[in-house]
Amino acid sequence: MALEGALQDVGLADICQLLGMGRKTGCLSITDRSNFGYIYFRHGRVIHASVLNRPDRLGDLLVRNKVITRDQLAKAVKVQALEKRRRLGEILVEEGSVTEEELQLYIKRQTEEAVYHLFTWGQGSFHFDPDQTSDEESIYLVDIAPESLLMEGARRVDEWQLIEKKIPTFDVVFQVDKDPRETDEDIELTDHQEVVLPLVDGVSTVNEILAQSGLGEFDAGKALYGLVQGGYISPAGERSDFAESAENAEEVDRLKLGVAFLRSGMMEDAVRELEAVLEADPDQARAHFMLGLVALRMGRPAEALERFDAMTEESRQGYAVNRNRAVALDLLGRSEEALAALDVADRAKPEDHDILLLRGMLSLKARDARTALKALGRYRTSPTVRRPSPVYYAYTVLAAAMAADLDHAVAVGREGLGFYPDSGPILVNTGVVLERLGEIEAAEALFKRAVALSQPPAQAHKNLGDQAWARGDHAGARVQYEKAVKLSPRLGDDLFLRLGTIAYREEDRDLALLLWRRALDLNPRNQAVRENLEMLQGK
Repeated sequence: MALEGALQDVGLADICQLLGMGRKTGCLSITDRSNFGYIYFRHGRVIHASVLNRPDRLGDLLVRNKVITRDQLAKAVKVQALEKRRRLGEILVEEGSVTEEELQLYIKRQTEEAVYHLFTWGQGSFHFDPDQTSDEESIYLVDIAPESLLMEGARRVDEWQLIEKKIPTFDVVFQVDKDPRETDEDIELTDHQEVVLPLVDGVSTVNEILAQSGLGEFDAGKALYGLVQGGYISPAGERSDFAESAENAEEVDRLKLGVAFLRSGMMEDAVRELEAVLEADPDQARAHFMLGLVALRMGRPAEALERFDAMTEESRQGYAVNRNRAVALDLLGRSEEALAALDVADRAKPEDHDILLLRGMLSLKARDARTALKALGRYRTSPTVRRPSPVYYAYTVLAAAMAADLDHAVAVGREGLGFYPDSGPILVNTGVVLERLGEIEAAEALFKRAVALSQPPAQAHKNLGDQAWARGDHAGARVQYEKAVKLSPRLGDDLFLRLGTIAYREEDRDLALLLWRRALDLNPRNQAVRENLEMLQGK
């Protein structure tokens, strides 16, 4: 006999308990508006469950738990895309990426997550069709007693009601207000919070964070809820994923796959999928935007700009687009246009602290110290900034020094080092200012701290080399200059000028010629290098 009714009258937990006690076999279908899910029973035990249009997280579960690598998952996804009827798990087992035992463990977890998700539905209808069996392959079936799901499901329902107050939709975009790992408080993040916090970037939706984290909806939602409650993150708006004119399921799937490849660092695969979307719909704004991000990550700002400019006029007005356009324009040396792009981003998201910080950085690069200090000061006093980023301190030190306020520059640098004692840029910039104030030993101490870091800045080695040169210690200068060149071959023409001079004094004319030519390549207007080359070649 069929069983049906409204979830408002009979809770899903009660229905599952009834089917379990009656040792029923069949399919329980649950509908809530446009949402649809089902739970299959065999002799009263759950053997399979799924929710329509809910992303399949099997692969992400396997990657997050280090059962398979991201490359193995991508390979299996490619095979699945070509062979539509084959299951992802079947492909992974056949390729030897997982054992059947490992696969069963995570399929069970996936099934449990689907049931827990269905327990949160408080409205809609249900229908039980007896004797209907799952069409899934046997490798995908599990065997779970309903009773083991009910208690955890009830707990999650209670917690989810609280979570929904902070995350009413998965289209919410969160931004970081303060990083708990950078405060003086004794904060211990949960494992799931450690996973989701780096993914909160003011651009990605909760849906995108879910896709990248590999966590289930409840675990990720609970982690985000805790961060919101702690005052560490806050909503920055909403954005519907892939809403721009995706006309068919295949286009949406390719968009999602392209984004997944981009987030996994698989750029060539991302380009392939996104280009396929544009072949079908040349005006697909989301595809153009993501291809722009790919180009930026691959160090091709001109191409990134072309991608952003190919978007429709309306879609080009958004915050994320113009923030990234500003970065691309800055890399191309087009500072005024970059600042204009920030103006558009600011209109889309007024007084955003990230925009203020970027404006300060760009203004400083344009050698406008006053405007830079003004923007950086507004960033520092923004109510959403609990602790300034290390970038703020590094650039404010430079801006204050450029404005000839050296005491303020040192004070800002020392405050920054109190928060970020291992920040190479703050160490170097503060050291440079101390050097200008005549505090040579204090500056040298900061440079030495910088070169002792696991990723030492090349500029710190160069500054130590300059100090050794000033003392007449040319051997010590050469050691530091060579380390600087190894880290940053285009650091400066004056560095190669001095290395060439050292080589010349040691009567290594060929090396001196090579080094001075390198200096001239970096700066064709360096008259001292030209004179040295003329002198050397004239002999």
